[in-house]
This record gives sequence, C-alpha cells and structure tokens, in this order.
Amino acid sequence: MRTDVLETSEDAVLGGRLRLRQPLAGHRVGHDAILLAAATAARADEHAIDLGAGVGAAGLALAARVAGLKVTLVEIDAALCRLAADNARLNRLDDRVDVLTLDVENTQALAAAGLAPGSADRVLMNPPFHDATRQNLSPDPRRRLAHAAAPGLLRRWIASAALLLKPQGVLSLIWRADALAEVQSALTAEFGGIAVLPVYPRPDAPAIRVLVRAVKSGGGAGVTYPGLILNDQHGKPTAAAEAVLRGGGTLRITET
Repeated sequence: MRTDVLETSEDAVLGGRLRLRQPLAGHRVGHDAILLAAATAARADEHAIDLGAGVGAAGLALAARVAGLKVTLVEIDAALCRLAADNARLNRLDDRVDVLTLDVENTQALAAAGLAPGSADRVLMNPPFHDATRQNLSPDPRRRLAHAAAPGLLRRWIASAALLLKPQGVLSLIWRADALAEVQSALTAEFGGIAVLPVYPRPDAPAIRVLVRAVKSGGGAGVTYPGLILNDQHGKPTAAAEAVLRGGGTLRITET
C-alpha cells in the first residue's frame, strides 16, 4: 500500500484567482502563504525561488500576479511536490513554474538541480517557525514538518537564500512576530535594507506575524511599515485584508 498517496481537496484562494489541490489532513494553505506572495515584488523575466513551497501556494500566487516571471518551487516532501506540479498545471502556469523535490538546507543538491549560486532575483519563504521545545506539535508528520523549527533552522534557510540570490537580490519571508529579533539577527551577516510589516489579527491585539524584506549585500536604514489588520473589532475581515487575501493586491513592503 502506498503511503504517499494523499486524500485531497481542490480549493479556491485569492477570490478564485488560484485553485489549489491540497491534502485534507495535515498542513492546509492559510493566510501566511498569500501574505508572503503579496509581500514579494517581482518583474517579468526575473527568476523567483519559493523555498519550502508545500503545494505551491505562495510561489503560484506570485507567478499568477506577475506575468513572465519564472518561479521554482522547492519542497522536501515528494507527495506535496506532486501536488505543487499538479497545481501549476491546473492554473496554467506550468510553462513558467518548475518543482524540485529538495532539502532547502542542502546547498550542494540545490546547485546540482540547476539552482546555481547567485542565480535568483528573488527568494521567498515561509519556514517552519514553531519552537518544538515550547509548543505542542501536531501528531501528523506532514503538519509537524511544515510547522516545527529545529534549532538553527532559520539561519540555515537564510544562508541558502543568500547563496541563491544575486547581489542586490531580494529575500521575502514571513515569521512569528514575537521572534522578529531572531530574524533580524539571522539576516545581519548577508543582508541589509531590512523592511518589516507586522500583521495583526485585530486592532486591539499584538502582532502575530511579521513580513520581512531584505536585500543581499544591501545597505541603508531599515524601515517598519504600518501593519496589516486582518479583522475589525467585530471579527469581520478588514477592507485592507480583503484587498490582499481575496483581491490579489500587494502590500506596501513591496515598495523599493
């Protein structure tokens, strides 16, 4: 009996602009992937690499928004890679989107697969960020792999991104808001021009996520943009959130 055949659903995201096949059990596509795509600037004829792509939500959302952009989805789970490839075909993006089954941290394997050092204009990533020593983790192995961060994971993923990016190439990532200092510390060696945009669940609550943009070998002072509030005081989605999550709009952090 094959254990890598997943029971899936097909779901509409971005207000129906994108359709995704994804596992019914385990990690499901949520706001984070769409916010990451909305925080990533790109242009036609560039090459963007989505590290830890899962079923491809962020990279495919970016490819759907930016005509002519080449996107490579990198994911360690072979079953999710097959779904990502299916999703590229489903959305008629397979002429510009490639899928590679690789470990983000294995830089030799990345290069052997054609992702040469200094070849990418953009890298985007939504790494696992739950601390396994402080939080209860899902018993589902795929959900645990998608969510749980081993010690030092963020630094290793950022190191891979730095290797892949051209000088002045741009990294975009999403992380826990309470660990922003960890992100900033991990970026210091290779990146500058760091921009941050917090994400709040409602107006009276602390931020739950930060979107971060950084430039390889970049300089200049950092900037923090006004945050995105997902829901109003009554629990209804805000117009700003709807414009991004359903309307396919971008966030101010894409500004240069």
